[in-house]
Amino acid sequence: MHALIEFIPLVLFFAVFKLVDIYWATALLMGTTLIQVAYSYFTTAKVPARQWVFFAIAVILGTLTLVFHDEQFVKWKATIIYALLSLTLLFSRYFIGKNLVKQALSSVLNNATETEQANSVPEPLWDKLNLLWVAITAAIAALNIYIAYNFSLDFWVNFKVFGLMAITFISIFATIIMLYKYLPDEDEPNSDDSKPS
Repeated sequence: MHALIEFIPLVLFFAVFKLVDIYWATALLMGTTLIQVAYSYFTTAKVPARQWVFFAIAVILGTLTLVFHDEQFVKWKATIIYALLSLTLLFSRYFIGKNLVKQALSSVLNNATETEQANSVPEPLWDKLNLLWVAITAAIAALNIYIAYNFSLDFWVNFKVFGLMAITFISIFATIIMLYKYLPDEDEPNSDDSKPS
């Protein structure tokens, strides 16, 4: 659900671009990103660092786009964000010793199963998943700017909305497949249930 909410600004960006132009769409993107930050603050009393970074990039590049009336600035937004994500995943794992993909997915698995199921996932698989997302985010960063400078503005907007959505959901599906064998069998009784009363 959270991932879907993060795509709402993109969908609105696409709609306003089609109805008006890139500059109104950029202004709306800046506004909806601010609303996301406010929503996180008022619902959880804190704003993830990731959202602050996304908001700062949207405001800086969006402002440059509007002030100079040049859409080239906003085209760099996705490339900068995904490049930062890729470098963060890589740096955290090999320089700090933290696997951010493992941290994120472990909490999801444990909350979903009410067990420490994520602990059964072998460490080499977590490393593969981390490298997979390093590659995915780096590829998106490169692909976005390539399309931005080699195709029409209309094609780039379509890619930014529908292409990024498709790549993201395919990547999530691939991640689920890699973790599937480590998910608990719902028919398998819990250790507490199997004890005789």
